[in-house]
Amino acid sequence: MDATMVTFILYLAVMITIGIITYRMTNTLSDYVLGGRKLNSWVTAFSASASDFSGWLLIGLPGAAYAAGFGTWSLWIAVGLAIGAMINWQYVAKRLRVYTEYADNSITLPEFFENRFRDKTNLLRVISAVFILVFFLFYTASGLVAGAKLFEGTFDTEYHTALLLGAVIIVGYTFLGGFLAVSYTDFIQGFLMFLALTITSVYGLIQVGGFGELWNQLGSINPSLLSGFSDTAYNAGEGIYWEAAGPIGMVGIVSALAWGLGYFGQPHILARFMAIRSHKEVRKARLISVALGLVLPLYGALIVGMLGIVTFDQPLADPEQVFIQLVQVVYTPWIAGFLLAAVLAAIMSTVDSQLLVSSSALSEDVYRKYIRKNASEKELVWVGRFCVLLIALIAVGLAWNENSSVLELVSYAWAGFGATFGSAILFSLFWRKTSRNGVLAGLLVGGITIFAWPLTGSALYEMVPGFIFSSIAIIVFSLIGGGPSKEVQEEFDKVAGIK
Repeated sequence: MDATMVTFILYLAVMITIGIITYRMTNTLSDYVLGGRKLNSWVTAFSASASDFSGWLLIGLPGAAYAAGFGTWSLWIAVGLAIGAMINWQYVAKRLRVYTEYADNSITLPEFFENRFRDKTNLLRVISAVFILVFFLFYTASGLVAGAKLFEGTFDTEYHTALLLGAVIIVGYTFLGGFLAVSYTDFIQGFLMFLALTITSVYGLIQVGGFGELWNQLGSINPSLLSGFSDTAYNAGEGIYWEAAGPIGMVGIVSALAWGLGYFGQPHILARFMAIRSHKEVRKARLISVALGLVLPLYGALIVGMLGIVTFDQPLADPEQVFIQLVQVVYTPWIAGFLLAAVLAAIMSTVDSQLLVSSSALSEDVYRKYIRKNASEKELVWVGRFCVLLIALIAVGLAWNENSSVLELVSYAWAGFGATFGSAILFSLFWRKTSRNGVLAGLLVGGITIFAWPLTGSALYEMVPGFIFSSIAIIVFSLIGGGPSKEVQEEFDKVAGIK
C-alpha cells in the first residue's frame, strides 16, 4: 500500500470517527439540521467556506485557469465571488441569525419564509422546498463527479466505481451525525483546503522563479493567458491548446462577476449563519472566513491552474485534473497524499451540506408538515437520515455520465439558488414592505427564469436575468398587494433594531 493510499485511509477514518461521536450528540431535528445553534465562530467560519467552495475550488476553478489563465472568465469569477462573500458576511449573516430565531425559531429557509410572513397557505414553504431539492440534485451531482475524478486520477480507478465509492463515504458520516458531523468535519476540511492551495501555490511559485517568471512563461505560450479581457480556447479532443479566441466582451465579464450574487441564496451557506451560537460572534467569524477561508484559497486556485500550464510537458486531456496531477508530480507521495486528501475534503464538505439541507427540506418541510404532523423528534431524525440516502441515489444517477463537467453543474445550481432565493432573502431581511405575495412571486419568477433563459440562446449567465426579474417581481407584487400585516412589520422593526 503506497503512502498516498495510507494518507487517504487515515483521513477517512478521522471523518467517520467524527460521524460516530456526533451521532451520540444528535437527539432532535434541530440538532440534526442546525446543530442546536451551538457553533462557535471558528467552526462557523471554516464550515461556511468549506461548504461553499466544494470540489470546484480544487478541481473546477484550477481547471478553468489551466485552460485559459486569466482569460475567458476565471479571474472575474474569483473577483465576483470575493465581493459577494464579503457582502454576505457583512450584512446577511447577523440579520438572518437574529430573524430566524424571532420567526418562531425557524430551522430551514422554507420554514423561515412561512413564519416570517405568517403564510397560512403553506405555499412559500412548499415552493421553497421544491426548488431546494431540484437545484441541490445538480449541486450534489457536481460534488460526486469531482470525487469520482479524484479517485480516477489518483488511483487509476474506473469512473463509475470511483463515483460509488465517494458517495458511500460521504453519505456514511452525514447519515450518522447530521449537522454537527458536517460542521466539525467541515472545519477540518476547510483548513485543509486553505493549506493545500496556499502551500501548493507558494511552493510552485518558488520553483518557477516567482510571479515575474510565471508571467513570462505564460506570455510566451500565448499573451491571452495573462489578459482578463481576452478569450482563450482549449479543447483537447480537437487538439486546441491555449489559442487566442478574441475579446471576452462585456457580457462575459458581467456573467462572471454575477457569480457573487449567488451567495445570498445558497441554503447550505445560509444554514451556517443560522447555526452560529450568537449573532455577536458573526464579526469574528467573518474575519476568519474572508481572510483564511476565502481570499487566499480562491486566488491560490487560480495560481495553481496557471502553474500547471508551465509544469506539464504534454497538455492534459482533462483540465480539471490539473491540481490532482500537479501535486503528484511536485511533491513526495506522503505530502501529495495529504494535499489530495484536501481535494476529498473540499468535495465532502459541500456534498454533505447539500445532502443535509435537502434532507431537512423533505423531513421538516414536507414529512412533518403534510404526512406526520405529530411525528416525534427521534422519528424526524431518522426520516432525515433516510432522505439523505434517497437524495444521494438520485444525485449518483445524474453524475453517472463520466463526461460531466464539475464547473458546469455547479454553475447551473449556483445560478438556481442565487436567482430563486437570493433576492427573496435580501428583501425579506432588509425591506420593511416586503410581503408574502411578493416573495412568492420572486421565488417563482427567479426559478422559472433559470429553466427558461437557456432557451433564448443568450450568452448572459442566467443568474443575471433571474436575480433581476425576481427582484422586480418582489417589489411589484409587494406594492400592489397592500404590503405586509402590521404584526409582520412590527416584528421587522424589532429585528432591525437589534445591534
